[in-house]
Amino acid sequence: MDVLPLVALIAASAAVAGSARRTPVPAPLLLVGAGLLAAYVPGVPDYHLDPHVVLPLILPPLLHTAALESSYLDLRANVRPVALLSVGYVLFATLVVGWLAYLLIPDLPLTAALVLGAVIAPPDAVAATAIARRVGLPSRITTILQGESLVNDATAITAYKVALAAAVGEGASWAGGIEEFLVAAVGGVGVGLLLMVPLHWLRTHLKEALLQNTLSLLIPFVAYAAAEQVHASGVLAVVVVALYLGHRSWQVDFETRLQEAAVWKVVGFLLESAVFALIGLQLPVVLGELGEYSVGQAVWYAVAVFVCVVLVRFVWSYPATYLPRAMSARIRSREGDLDWRRPLVVSWAGMRGVVSLAIAFSIPLVTEHGEPFPARNLVLFLTFTTVIGTLVVQGLSLPWLIGVLKLPGRDAREQTLAEAQAQNAASQAAEARLRELMEDERNSLPGPLQDRLDTVLERRRNAVWERLGQPNPVTGETADATYRRLAREAIAAEREVFVRMRDERRIDDEMLRTLLRKLDLEEAAAHREVED
Repeated sequence: MDVLPLVALIAASAAVAGSARRTPVPAPLLLVGAGLLAAYVPGVPDYHLDPHVVLPLILPPLLHTAALESSYLDLRANVRPVALLSVGYVLFATLVVGWLAYLLIPDLPLTAALVLGAVIAPPDAVAATAIARRVGLPSRITTILQGESLVNDATAITAYKVALAAAVGEGASWAGGIEEFLVAAVGGVGVGLLLMVPLHWLRTHLKEALLQNTLSLLIPFVAYAAAEQVHASGVLAVVVVALYLGHRSWQVDFETRLQEAAVWKVVGFLLESAVFALIGLQLPVVLGELGEYSVGQAVWYAVAVFVCVVLVRFVWSYPATYLPRAMSARIRSREGDLDWRRPLVVSWAGMRGVVSLAIAFSIPLVTEHGEPFPARNLVLFLTFTTVIGTLVVQGLSLPWLIGVLKLPGRDAREQTLAEAQAQNAASQAAEARLRELMEDERNSLPGPLQDRLDTVLERRRNAVWERLGQPNPVTGETADATYRRLAREAIAAEREVFVRMRDERRIDDEMLRTLLRKLDLEEAAAHREVED
């Protein structure tokens, strides 16, 4: 097996994604554009999107890392809008887009048209949430988009399987389709519920961070495979397990949490970069298989399907937002006034992604009767153009739309005040516990060490309050920022001494690694700046 093309794909996509941080263009869009350009560069290998790789090997870790970073409590508080989008909207889009394709494309069977509808129904909210974080969308919109992206793939894959069974002649009825959907949904959640507690117990009882993080990397694949083995939804199993583990991550020791956060950040970055680049690289494959359809026909169908996909989300989102409020006084009182801008942003944030392409490439070449699958090449083309169209048109305009609407983002001062109040309460509890422990003579400490404990607690409590104070008139830094900068400088000076002593052979490399790790943990725990 030639691994060089794979290494080149990962390295190039990571480089493009890293460059995107220095541009106003969101990384997913830049990666897709780079893939489109690279597809016709001489010497670039042919990258074929294999659904047998994407669905079981790339989708689970992407879902796992997204769910780990999500809030179970926030998702539970927004379960109605999340369910209406991730289940109701996907099924609605499947039917409407499929019906339009059936009416628009001559000789296209309704079953094959519904396959197309299911393929392009699920939005890929990776791009949307990346933009949402970048421009500071309100947390509720971000939560809804994240929650939708965690579940909608399961709905679409199940709808696709039902439509495909009818299209290839395996015999499928509405009752059978509903039954398969319920089995997949209930089974996926059930497998997740069965696995989450023993997996969490195993994580908390492994004594080495290395083993715990090895288990962490295996968990999404285990959950997905276990669910698929019983014909349930592997997507839902992965999401349920990850939400539970993320909600209880505080029960894992600090070293594991530090390593796990770094590991999953790298995994997520590499996978997301590679899959968006792969989307662009599929252009030659899709165009080469267009078949009997002329360019004019294919473009007309692509524009019509793209417009339908965009409009259908608006048609669903506004009634799904306003009707429950109109019908329930309880919802109105609990959620307060509704900002009309929220459903507008949610409706426009409907970009499609790699899952749609992976599902499309999994469509079989022939039916059960040995005949070619109807319009398979056109389905691939329409899926590709819809993915590219939504990423480019909606992805590029979403930041502009958010800016024009002037949606209120998170109040930074309010967030800092809440953090300061929480830290103050925690510090008071820690001081009370220390006083209680110090009354036992077994816990007596020399004066300097006891003073250091007190200083650390006081510093931790005061640091957040200092961020609310006036900045330094000379440097523009807050006192807390100056403290972190000076602390990093001091640690850097210590690090230089350790390295010099190693170079002078006064300590060996093993001791150097031990000393540097202590400094790294201290810097990460006490002086790490909040990421954007």
